[in-house]
Amino acid sequence: MGGGGDGGGAAPAPKQEELTAHPVKDQLPNVSYCITSPPPWPEAILLGFQHYLVMLGTTVIIPTALVPQMGGNNEDKAKVVQTVLLVSGINTLLQSFCGTRLPAVIGGSYTFVMPTISIILAGRYSNIADPHEKFLRIMRGTQGALIVASTLQIILGFSGLWRIVVRILSPLSAAPLVALAGFGLYELGFPTVAKCIEIGLPQIILLVVLTQYLPHKVHLAKTMLERFGLVIAVAVVWLYAFFLTVGGAYKNSPIKTQLHCRTDRSGLVGGAPWISVPYPFQWGAPTFNAGEAFAMMAASFVALVESTGTFFAVSRFASATPLPPSVLSRGVGWQGVGILLDGLFGTANGSTVSVENAGLLGLTRVGSRRVIQISAGFMIFFSILGKFGAVFASIPAPIVAALFCILFAYVGSAGLSYLQFCNLNSFRTKFILGFSVFMGFSVPQYFNEYTSVAGYGPVHTSGRWFNDIVNVIFSSKPFVAGLVAYTLDNTILRHEARKDRGYHFWERFRSFKSDTRSEEFYSLPFNLDKYFPSF
Repeated sequence: MGGGGDGGGAAPAPKQEELTAHPVKDQLPNVSYCITSPPPWPEAILLGFQHYLVMLGTTVIIPTALVPQMGGNNEDKAKVVQTVLLVSGINTLLQSFCGTRLPAVIGGSYTFVMPTISIILAGRYSNIADPHEKFLRIMRGTQGALIVASTLQIILGFSGLWRIVVRILSPLSAAPLVALAGFGLYELGFPTVAKCIEIGLPQIILLVVLTQYLPHKVHLAKTMLERFGLVIAVAVVWLYAFFLTVGGAYKNSPIKTQLHCRTDRSGLVGGAPWISVPYPFQWGAPTFNAGEAFAMMAASFVALVESTGTFFAVSRFASATPLPPSVLSRGVGWQGVGILLDGLFGTANGSTVSVENAGLLGLTRVGSRRVIQISAGFMIFFSILGKFGAVFASIPAPIVAALFCILFAYVGSAGLSYLQFCNLNSFRTKFILGFSVFMGFSVPQYFNEYTSVAGYGPVHTSGRWFNDIVNVIFSSKPFVAGLVAYTLDNTILRHEARKDRGYHFWERFRSFKSDTRSEEFYSLPFNLDKYFPSF
């Protein structure tokens, strides 16, 4: 019954376009340079160097954690870092020319750390008195395990078996997998920043200001800040950390604080040779142990699932169409070749798609393949010129972790963007999405907490290799989330909910030839598609 007069009359009806939801986009708009459109050469070279700088974080962190436990010294650590750089450069080139052809950097993987530590703790190495001899023996053991583990991805990829698995992947089951490939690495972000908050926090703030705020205020420098804000921020904060170190700010600090904050504590510059070329079997002939090989194969399978998620994020940020399953399977095969090279050269670690570099594609809005090939050139160049590469590799870890906070977040958001294809008003969708993400965080948290308290994983039988397999698999957040989402999505009302799960949007990308854009983005160079066709 008419209420009291409001004097102003009814509000104007909203315009029709304001009521319309944002349209679904199978290619990400507003990307400056897509996969096939390279920037001008000077810009491409600087962007390539920026990608090299970003991948150094993981390249240094993993050997820094593993080599001392293996019995190696600073010279050994520097040599392992050089080897990882060289192999990463080769693998990145192989992936961009012969694999998925996406602008994906292939680098070290945290997934392989757990089985490597298991090899380090193996009883047969405990009686070796000489640390260097122990380091060499353990390195040969990891090489043998990696060589065997590489066969899993090579077979699944090149045989096309992985193509069959990916064919029934829908946007709903891809979203948790891709999202947790980024968000699941949260432990490597702020907890490491906080180890030296006076340089880590300014790095986060400066990077956000330079890339998100200033470009809209300083229009003349908009492009430069959006694309090179990261390298500018790193240079400024690294210099600031250098002045704190030289000024004696950490002279009386605890050893751990000095290790994280000082710019002269990595030991890489002193340990690295001026010129050195890593080569296969440089540590000696690999040794083989069946149990350790099985554990490393489990890590290889987990890395395969995680890299599948990261490949999807890379294709999104490169403004390419969703990956055809046959192309993804081809990329997995070449990633297996990459792990084989890790084993032959002796990196003490396996390879996967670099999540931080995938995030950098989103930050710079440049998804060009040429930029990534240039960054691979930097990796190979600095792996040979040891001293120069070691200077950049000695950036304090809190600065690197600050970059991770933003770059991993971009990859996580790429996963969330796949929900645009799904019906979020469906209770089926809500259950699968919520449950898979929750379990993706919760199950690995239990495994990691148990391990940190007990010193071993929840699965603790007399078979060490069996323990390693189960503990490695269920410690991976994207793997658990992806497995739960994939299983539920393909078993609960699969056909009835075809549109709710977004499957119909991706149907035309199931075959390589069903969308004309696939050839533009993913076809092999030099007419090799004639000999290696995609289906």
